[in-house]
Amino acid sequence: MNAISPTLAFWSDDEPLECVSFLPEAHNVVTFTFQAPSGALFRYKPGQFVTLELPVPGGPLFRTYTISSSPSRPTSLTITVKAQDGSLGTRWMLDHLRAGMRLNAKGPGGTFSNVNHPASKYLFISAGSGITPMMSMTTAMYDAGRDPDIVFINCARRPSEIIFRQRLEHMAARITGIELAWVVDKTDRYQPWTGYRGHFNQLLLGLTAPDYLEREVFCCGPESFMTAVREALVGLGFDMDRYHQESFHAPVGATEDFPEDVTLDEETKAQIEFTLSGKTVECAETETLLGAARTAGLAIPSGCTFGVCGTCKIKKTEGTVHMVHNGGITDEDIEDGYILACCSNPIGKVVVEA
Repeated sequence: MNAISPTLAFWSDDEPLECVSFLPEAHNVVTFTFQAPSGALFRYKPGQFVTLELPVPGGPLFRTYTISSSPSRPTSLTITVKAQDGSLGTRWMLDHLRAGMRLNAKGPGGTFSNVNHPASKYLFISAGSGITPMMSMTTAMYDAGRDPDIVFINCARRPSEIIFRQRLEHMAARITGIELAWVVDKTDRYQPWTGYRGHFNQLLLGLTAPDYLEREVFCCGPESFMTAVREALVGLGFDMDRYHQESFHAPVGATEDFPEDVTLDEETKAQIEFTLSGKTVECAETETLLGAARTAGLAIPSGCTFGVCGTCKIKKTEGTVHMVHNGGITDEDIEDGYILACCSNPIGKVVVEA
């Protein structure tokens, strides 16, 4: 396959991504590298994500993945994925996605980035594939050429499952501002281990980052892991305004908590006009625009379905909606008339471009 020559233009999601290579990182973990067929460069904030449209059997499937590469290396974009038990989209990627294939994508999106929270000291805490945004942010600060101040804690089941271990140790060996702490549940047979063993707790935090109260904390991993990190920090009196986490799981109760001045009535009907498809449907106020679209047979791309990934962003041209999102849309987009279909309820007549 011929190399793609970079051009002085930036990629937008109107253009597909072309897979150019893939690299196994650990068991069921693969890094896929993409380029823009036009040669356009990639511009995003370290820690952001993209949503891929995966051509799985039975119809396209939308899945959101954090970008593991850094915008300081703009000629390509990498996604590092881990196939869990029962996963459909990620399993398809590991089994079928190969160099030369092209995928539609939306993004980049998300606010989980050190760029949005500048600080002199950072503490990155991750588990499993939650290491991907931390890798992007660390690489960006490493590439800047200045010594950062990062304590990087990653928890894994065993040493062989630590993603990016060699790359991070290489960076830490070349500058003085990256301190790494690996924490594992078990060791690998016949492989001596001199790092930490156990689970994340207050004692481990004190050993690895004794000045944690001075640091901006970023956390990503399974929900139970992030809960344990939050509880440890709260118990130690940490200022939680300086705590940030990335999650593609619905926050408990978040989409059910409506402002007191808004009451959605299941008996009250609303009307939604989808201008691009020419369809108009009636539904209850308690139905989301995404749900109403699916009932009408319209395929609006969606990912998380609770307002995090931003895949279902559409333009509202008339009417009022009640939207309770979880960070998947910016204030600027809302001012421009965009909404997230998965977490927007129509009030009265609403007209959208879909």
